[in-house]
Amino acid sequence: MLLEGDNREDLLTAYCRVRQRSLDLCKPLEIEDYGIQPMLEASPPKWHLAHTTWFFETFILIPYQPHYRQFEPRFEYLFNSYYETVGDRHPRGERGNLSRPSVPEILSYRRHVDRAIQELLQATLPHRDLLNRIVLGLNHEQQHQELIITDLKCNLGNNPLRPAYYTNNGKAQVNATMDVEFIAIEGGKCQIGQPLGTNEFCFDNETPEHTVWVNPFEIANRLVTNEEYLDFIEDGGYEEPSLWLSDGWAEQQERNWHCPEYWIEQDGSWCEYTLAGEHELAPNQPVTHVSYYEADAFARWANARLPTEFEWEHVVKSEGITSSGNLADDDVFHPTPATPSTDNVKQLFGDCWEWTQSSYSPYPGFAPDDGALGEYNGKFMANQLVLRGGSCATPQDHIRTTYRNFFYPKDRWQFTGIRLARSRG
Repeated sequence: MLLEGDNREDLLTAYCRVRQRSLDLCKPLEIEDYGIQPMLEASPPKWHLAHTTWFFETFILIPYQPHYRQFEPRFEYLFNSYYETVGDRHPRGERGNLSRPSVPEILSYRRHVDRAIQELLQATLPHRDLLNRIVLGLNHEQQHQELIITDLKCNLGNNPLRPAYYTNNGKAQVNATMDVEFIAIEGGKCQIGQPLGTNEFCFDNETPEHTVWVNPFEIANRLVTNEEYLDFIEDGGYEEPSLWLSDGWAEQQERNWHCPEYWIEQDGSWCEYTLAGEHELAPNQPVTHVSYYEADAFARWANARLPTEFEWEHVVKSEGITSSGNLADDDVFHPTPATPSTDNVKQLFGDCWEWTQSSYSPYPGFAPDDGALGEYNGKFMANQLVLRGGSCATPQDHIRTTYRNFFYPKDRWQFTGIRLARSRG
């Protein structure tokens, strides 16, 4: 979500729009859906609704609104996520055990905080630090809107009934595709990241802008499809240890992986659970819900590799693409968004988060914010890998060229996909 300047009316409009979208995403849910936590990493929808509210209360209202009255002080313990400097918190893996507070109480909590934020914005002109915190809070909420979708898919996809989140006339979405081609990209010195002091919002891990050297390489003109990944499976890709990193092979053996998450084999045919329910596998859809280990093994099998995050950003910037937002304002969730592409390279934004081979580490000169907000990104810069591009679950005006997502190499519950690259001599 991008905002410029000090226009309080624009900020207030954006605040109301973003906060409402979280509620709109929950409209298809039954009350029982709000409290389910299918695994450690996937939080219940009602926790996301409360945590994003806690963020505004903790980092904006309490420090900047002297007369603000907390809705329920004990919520500070329940809905803190990982901020050690804020205080103790409820264990992450036990969020699904909380039958109380109820959903109506959490909705009351949201209204309480929303009223206070709106009063704050309508008062005397807030200073720059406060405005920046509100914009950060809105982008934080957009991150959790994506998590509502992905965590809910984990919940519903592990239900034997395979219930649908939305209706799609009984048919899976199918992307028209093209033959895969490798596009030659010239290397050289490239500017990576966001310049400090820009008016365009970014997270601190996208800064500062710096120069890297990129060797000439080739990148696939589109994402890997279900059909191509099925070829990998049928060729014994999950049984050939030479294709796998050691940790990946161990993970695959322990978890008994033999296909992407949400794929189901029935009588020799393949189906896939989607948010529209279970459907026959769509061959031309980008393969999703694969771990880094699976993406890397597929790339080896295809005599290719995964791109670095610098190669990915270089491709996008060299073609002059800066953002992806082009969906109608009333689109709450769109499973196959139309997104900008270069003349040669397609599906760069809004289909799948694309695994890169780059470790999630600080850029040269990176400095986290002071205080509790400094825990937002910097503390996680170890043992994770960078993904680029945004997914179909990412709010479209939240995606940008320099956005660095990061997950552990074993993670599969996000909409993660594969783009191949090759080195050039």
